Amino acid sequence: MDFTDGAVFIVDDDPELCQALRWLFESVNIPVYTYSNAKEFLENYDLKQRGCLIIDVRMPVISGLELLEQHLNVSKTQLLVIMITGYGDIPMVVRAMKAGASDFILKPVNHQHLLEVTQKLLKKTYNYRLQSQSDFFERLQRLTKRERQVMDFVIDGKLNKQIAHELDISISTVEVHRANVMRKMKAKTLAELIKINLIHTLHGDNSNTLGERQ
Repeated sequence: MDFTDGAVFIVDDDPELCQALRWLFESVNIPVYTYSNAKEFLENYDLKQRGCLIIDVRMPVISGLELLEQHLNVSKTQLLVIMITGYGDIPMVVRAMKAGASDFILKPVNHQHLLEVTQKLLKKTYNYRLQSQSDFFERLQRLTKRERQVMDFVIDGKLNKQIAHELDISISTVEVHRANVMRKMKAKTLAELIKINLIHTLHGDNSNTLGERQ
């Protein structure tokens, strides 16, 4: 899939955001279509159209989650889906990704980051996901057992002092393990770490086959 046969479909009830994103994608010559709600999108979308669907998790009438779960069978379309969400919507994003979403962007939306993610998805081949999963598993294999435990607690939203209590180690030791996790997983922020883990574990990676490295 490339930019010559792929388009961006934006579904959001915020007209200013839709217009801003339209300008963003048109500035790099990517065809873009905007819709004020999911119903309007469903009425106009052709299943043969390739591209990337960008939709907010929370939408009136038909939410982004309902669109994927009840109205749009992503596996039968040629769309890759980006969900836009706030931190508090992470459980909903998990459900959305099980329903076929490819990625998610946290609010407030950084336009340049969204553009980069969208471009990668538009270029994406079906083999890319397999390679991406392999890379992810290799990163996991580099973690020690303790680092993996710390990562799991971090992703669950635990504070350093809570992790220290759970594992019966010092806070400073938690900080060292946490820094190692971020470096080995190539994540710059907590949000990125959550996204990396969420995307790949939901698309088939068996993270329970890690060795017992200490």
